[in-house]
Amino acid sequence: MADVLTTDNDGEINRVLSNFYAVQECLHSAVASIQAHGLRSFLTMLGIIIGVGSVICVVALVQGLSQSISQQFQDLGSNTLTLRSETPLEDQLRGKRNRLRPTDLDQLKYRIDGISNVTPIVFAGNGGASGVRNGANSAIGQLFGTTESYQEVQKAFPKYGRFLTQSDDVTRRRVVVLGEQMRKDLKLPQNPVGRFIQIGDEWFKVVGTMEPRGEVFGFSQDSYLLMPYQTALAVTGVVTKPDLWVTFSVTNLDSIESTKDRVRTLMRQLHQLKPNQPDDFKIEASDSLAKSFNQISTTITLVVAGIVSISLLVGGVGIMNIMLVSVTERTREIGIAKALGAPRQFILMQFLIEAIVLAIIGGLIGIVLGFALGFGIAKMIPNFPNPAVPWVAVVGACAFSALIGMIFGILPASKAANLAPIDALRYE
Repeated sequence: MADVLTTDNDGEINRVLSNFYAVQECLHSAVASIQAHGLRSFLTMLGIIIGVGSVICVVALVQGLSQSISQQFQDLGSNTLTLRSETPLEDQLRGKRNRLRPTDLDQLKYRIDGISNVTPIVFAGNGGASGVRNGANSAIGQLFGTTESYQEVQKAFPKYGRFLTQSDDVTRRRVVVLGEQMRKDLKLPQNPVGRFIQIGDEWFKVVGTMEPRGEVFGFSQDSYLLMPYQTALAVTGVVTKPDLWVTFSVTNLDSIESTKDRVRTLMRQLHQLKPNQPDDFKIEASDSLAKSFNQISTTITLVVAGIVSISLLVGGVGIMNIMLVSVTERTREIGIAKALGAPRQFILMQFLIEAIVLAIIGGLIGIVLGFALGFGIAKMIPNFPNPAVPWVAVVGACAFSALIGMIFGILPASKAANLAPIDALRYE
């Protein structure tokens, strides 16, 4: 009984070794055939190279941009909420506009527990319309009024000088903090603290400049100016009817949803909304913005990559055509192999592996080309973030290339395996 088991084990080992050597021989034959027809092999792989390269390039650019913007959202902090007014488009067309009022800000501060760094932000005009000037130099940008807690909520801090203080707000001082692009446009020195600029007919003292945040989609995030909240209300003349945004931090990360519900209930009471009326405000979390953008970028990546992947099918058709030509050229070789006892699966495996090797080599070249194109395009666009390719995309590109080679190599391989030895030997 033991001898029988030993014989069975030896037979299984021999079969495994035989299959291994067969695959090794087929792989060696495939590489030799590709090397023997270098130019033809390259032209065969060209469709795969272009398809994979295009997919990798698109994914690299979109994912790099996505990661850059997501990082900026995350810098706000996952416990940050923003309350702002919301006006439906049909109401805007009728001239109606919902607003958040200073009383809403006061009620939010004193009636909602578990929040901190409550920061009002009021739009004080556009730099171009308000006339931000430094002598003969002018600047265009956003003008905001806010308080000292802005820097804690937004995670934005001064590079030079100081930020706005509570005393600036209480006394309505004419002081401002500049974004980096605003400073450049006004032709102010690197450290402009102590200099005076003009906004409309008012003179303001520069007390600080903010750390630069760069560009998104080619638009600068540093073309802005901050002044004390009460000063902005006084200067713009909207003390009674300003439209505020309010940002604040939730002290307990686990209670964000319950805090949003309490804020929503309070705002509906203050605005005297009936149960059947929609909210005239919106509460947004910084992480929800990041998630929304990630969903959009993922959808764009999949759609564009899917469209570009059509070229991979073209590459697969090219592989199939060349492999059919190869079968025709090697008909006598196939006949000799079959006459010497080569089984059908060996012939099938030989041509199938050759098609798969062609596709995989084309895919690897395409990945390198895609990386190079992605970095090249990113460097050509000013301030574009570095491209990023997730490893899943690289593995997926290789696997898809192999799948294309296998699918489009089946027909030529089957044709070669089904040739009758006598007919193959007679072929001229």
